[in-house]
Amino acid sequence: MAFYYEEPSRTFSEYLLVPGYSSTKCVPSEVSLKTPLVRYNKGEEPALHINIPMVSAIMQSVSDDRLAIALAQEGGLSFIYGSQTIAEQAAMVNRVKRYRAGFVVSDSNVSPEMTLEDVLSLTERTGHSTIAVTEDGGPNGRLLGIVTNKDYRVSRMTPDTKVKEFMTQIGDLVYADEDTTLKEANDIIWEHKINCLPLVNKEGQLVYLVFRKDYDSHKKNENELIDSSKRYMVGAGINTRDYEERVPALLEAGADVLCIDSSEGFSEWQKITIDYIRKNYGQSVKVGAGNVVDAEGFRFLAEAGADFIKVGIGGGAICITREQKGIGRGQATSLIEVARARDAYYEETGIYVPICSDGGIVHDYHVTLALAMGADFVMLGRYFARFDESPTKRVNVNGSYMKEYWGEGSARARNWQRYDMGGEKKLSFEEGVDSFVPYAGSLKDNVGLTLSKVRSTMCNCGALTIPELQSKAKITLVSSTSIVEGGAHDVMLRDSK
Repeated sequence: MAFYYEEPSRTFSEYLLVPGYSSTKCVPSEVSLKTPLVRYNKGEEPALHINIPMVSAIMQSVSDDRLAIALAQEGGLSFIYGSQTIAEQAAMVNRVKRYRAGFVVSDSNVSPEMTLEDVLSLTERTGHSTIAVTEDGGPNGRLLGIVTNKDYRVSRMTPDTKVKEFMTQIGDLVYADEDTTLKEANDIIWEHKINCLPLVNKEGQLVYLVFRKDYDSHKKNENELIDSSKRYMVGAGINTRDYEERVPALLEAGADVLCIDSSEGFSEWQKITIDYIRKNYGQSVKVGAGNVVDAEGFRFLAEAGADFIKVGIGGGAICITREQKGIGRGQATSLIEVARARDAYYEETGIYVPICSDGGIVHDYHVTLALAMGADFVMLGRYFARFDESPTKRVNVNGSYMKEYWGEGSARARNWQRYDMGGEKKLSFEEGVDSFVPYAGSLKDNVGLTLSKVRSTMCNCGALTIPELQSKAKITLVSSTSIVEGGAHDVMLRDSK
């Protein structure tokens, strides 16, 4: 006979935090959101941690190198999506690792025969205002000039105006040799009062760009997540199919941590993948696994050697696994059970395995609830897809700006590796949708606002750290009526426009 759970599975919106005693020392500016990223032994420090409890989802529409840089600047971590070629994913990882060092491989390039329309389209897609003009339009072609928004005026040019007609020619540019050190490059930038310094090799080919804005970036991003070489940290998604080729390439590119991207983690496929990593790299390579929704799944992956474990099936905004397959569990219930299993495993073995709540975050306060329920950090897709830095297009839908957002289980993503269970190399049916989410502006502004709410709520609970929140939190179930009571009700709202 099938096993039946006595209680229904619940979502975050069915819970609230009850305030606890808050001392005068409990102020938001004193709250630390630093949290372990990977497993560690009792009495030891984790090999990796993140400065804020937020990581971005392993999705085409969310996590590319641009968003990874922006999130690392705020103290979080991105997992570059794996549903692309190994070379393309490794290149994204490599661009993140090079960025913090100050030498940026240009990813916004045109040829002189391209047009103003091409420039505007590229600028809209990447958000970059500096575009290199190379002979072949590639990142390492012979440098012919630079285009910035100061070089053209849309109102006075036609879309088919050639780039060569308005670019700043190489003869009018300040540039330097590829062997120029970062200090020397910064000195040149300040001496000539320029915003960007191209570095070229002896053949005149573009190698790097050095930007003035990077000079004092650390002062602006004091919480940034960097490695021992002061480079931004970045993760990368892998699958249980081509890991023998993908893992070495990602590590060579500089990935700090890997994560198996799969719709369901309680699987021998994941153990086989982790075994490969342990056999070839020992404990030096960190790899997360998942997703699971109960204690049994957690125990399986913990014993398999996962460095962190993702919790959640079917709770994502674009995920339709539950309605397609009838499988999953409410995110809050899943997290509570897995957190208890994590704590029991720690008491039994002395090994702490962090858990990541993946999915089900609709409102900012859900982040605090997830942490209070035991999550060490949360993985977010829809949340980050809304920002300037996500890789998708910003479009106008019925007068409102939106960003494209699609699931890895959608036909658009074609990520069969995430959902395949040993069958044909294709998606048999969709487990994700293609959609839009409201455009929300910059990552920095939104993450700052979200975390200010988290810190404030933690203080209401008398906690200055995430472990303290988890030990002190008092959580109550709420009725459907009290959910209505929690928002504005029985009033006529004024139009804020």
